[in-house]
Amino acid sequence: MSYAETGEPVADREGPRGDPARPVTISYIAESAGVSIPTVSKVINGRSGVSADTRARVEALINEYGYRRTNRNNLMELVFDELEDLWGIEIIRGVEQVARRHRVGVVLTEFGPERDTLTYPSDDTLSRRPACIVTVAQLSQEQRDQLRARGIPFVVFDPTAELPDDVPFVGATNWSGGRSATRHLLGLGHRRIAMIGGPDHVLCCRARLDGYRSAIEAAGLAVDLDLVVRTDLTTEAGRTAALDLLGRPERPTAIFTCNDLQALGVYQAARTAGLRIPADLSVVGFDDLPVAALIHPPLTTVHQPLTEMAAAATELALALGRGEETSQVGLELATTLKIRESTAPPAS
Repeated sequence: MSYAETGEPVADREGPRGDPARPVTISYIAESAGVSIPTVSKVINGRSGVSADTRARVEALINEYGYRRTNRNNLMELVFDELEDLWGIEIIRGVEQVARRHRVGVVLTEFGPERDTLTYPSDDTLSRRPACIVTVAQLSQEQRDQLRARGIPFVVFDPTAELPDDVPFVGATNWSGGRSATRHLLGLGHRRIAMIGGPDHVLCCRARLDGYRSAIEAAGLAVDLDLVVRTDLTTEAGRTAALDLLGRPERPTAIFTCNDLQALGVYQAARTAGLRIPADLSVVGFDDLPVAALIHPPLTTVHQPLTEMAAAATELALALGRGEETSQVGLELATTLKIRESTAPPAS
C-alpha cells in the first residue's frame, strides 16, 4: 500500500492512464474530478458537506481506479532534536492534552546528538503510519517532501527559519515580546539595557532582538551595539555573557535575555559580581518556564504560551490528518509580559 500527499493510503494497482508504476492517489482523483483534495477525503470518509452530483462523480472515479482506503494507526508523532530542558516538557504537556481528548496515542521521537547522521523519516515512522506529526525539530525541505510523498501531514512548532508559504506552523509573537520586555525596563528608567540574544540564524531570536531594538529607538535612544551579545540559549552561555557585560567600566543597569535559561546564567553572574537583583541589576527573561517563578527573586519574563502553542499545533496537525480544510496554515499566539520581582528602577 502506498500513501498520497494528503495522508490517505492509495491502492497499489494499475495507475492512471494505464501506468502500472504510478499508484492511484487521492490527489489524482481530486484533479480528475475537478474538486479539492479535502472534498475527496469527505467522500471517502462518508462525511457531509458534498453535493450529490460531486459525490457521485468522485465515487465513480474511486470505483474506476480501484482506490481502497485503509485506516491509519491511531497515533501521532512528536519530533524533537533533543529533550534536555523544561521547555520541551511544556510542549509535551500541550500535545498530550489534545491527543488524550481525541483518543490518539503519541509517539515521541528524539534525534539526539546523532542528528546529522540520522535518516528521517525513518523506517519506524513510515511503518507506524502516524495520522500526523508535530515537529519541534526543524526539518529540511527534503525531509518535508518525503513526508508529503508518504502522505503524512505535519506541523512545524516554533519555526527557527523562514518556511515556504505552504508549510503549516504554530509560533509566537516574538517581536512583540522583545519589545514589551524592553519597554518595561525603559519605563522603570533604565537607559543602559543590555540584550543577551541567541544565535542569529534562529528566527525567533532575531525577532526578539528586533523587538528590543525597536523599543530602544522608539524611546529616542541609539542602540549601543556593545550592549548586544549573541550566544547560545543555555544557562552557561548566559552566565559567560553576563560576566563580560557586568565587568565593564560602564556596566548595564538591566539585562534582557533571549530565554529564561540565559536569565538563570545572569543570576549566577550577578552573584559572582556581588550585585543584587533587582537593586543593582534588573533582569528580564523570555519563555516563562515554571522555574521562573521559583527562583529568588522570581523572574520577570515574557510568557510564551508553550503549552497552548503545542495544543494548537496538535489540533491543526490532527485536522490535516483528517483531510479537513483549515482557515490558517500559520498561527502565532500572543506573548505577554509577566512582571515579578527581578526588575526595579535603576539605583540612583
